[in-house]
Amino acid sequence: MTGKVQYSGSAALKIALIGNGAIAKIVTQFCAAPGSRLQVVAALGMGGDKASVGAHPLVNSLAELLAFKPDRVVECAGHSAVAAYAAPVLEAGVDFILASTGSLADESLWNTIKAAAAKSAGKLKLVAGALPGVDALSSGKLAGLTKVTLRSSKPPKAWKGTPAESAHDLDAITVPTVIFSGNAREAALTFPKNANVAATAALAGMGFEATRVELVADPNVTQNVHHLEAEGAFGSLSLRINANPSPDNPKTSHMAALSILRFLENEAATIVI
Repeated sequence: MTGKVQYSGSAALKIALIGNGAIAKIVTQFCAAPGSRLQVVAALGMGGDKASVGAHPLVNSLAELLAFKPDRVVECAGHSAVAAYAAPVLEAGVDFILASTGSLADESLWNTIKAAAAKSAGKLKLVAGALPGVDALSSGKLAGLTKVTLRSSKPPKAWKGTPAESAHDLDAITVPTVIFSGNAREAALTFPKNANVAATAALAGMGFEATRVELVADPNVTQNVHHLEAEGAFGSLSLRINANPSPDNPKTSHMAALSILRFLENEAATIVI
């Protein structure tokens, strides 16, 4: 057995992107690889986007995007894109693959999207992103979880432009320093560009209020380090990932993009793992 993916059928799965940045570029390149059963048909540009990251066209409205009749719409543009487009895409009966899970800490938005999904033939699908062990965490949930904690450490400079900057002199930090301690909802809402992992842990496990999160500025790390711990009827788990930044965008984890690729690969495959 070679481990090579076996794809379903002969027709390519049509993918539409929301976003035209570093992650969209990685997804586009993956879908364009020889033998792929995935085809990016169009992308919805954000802000001042002028040129597409691939051979597909760049459009300016959701109506134009949906006119390409995609099988899946993939969000890779951040929280504002989720707020603007998740519910309308689902209402159009199309699956919405969501990467910016931190946006769902907004309870009103989450309720709106859930309601849209409940009435639609389309499904809301969340990717794991940079969080290790989502499969084990969500499996353990079925028997009952009693504790889920996440400790995320990044270099001090990675926390610039966040509320941590007003409370700490990030340039002067010489030892690991906790810049936030609270639940996953507070973490995701306070640090929206840094807490997708916290939201994913909450959604896969015990929920936003019951999931404890620590965010750390650590001058001793050069990667984004996420340490997930959970306990329950299944036993206990302790998983750690040292995630490299994306080659095209140091503010984004490379694993976040790779998680989307794996998800899309499974969407087109006859054998799924």
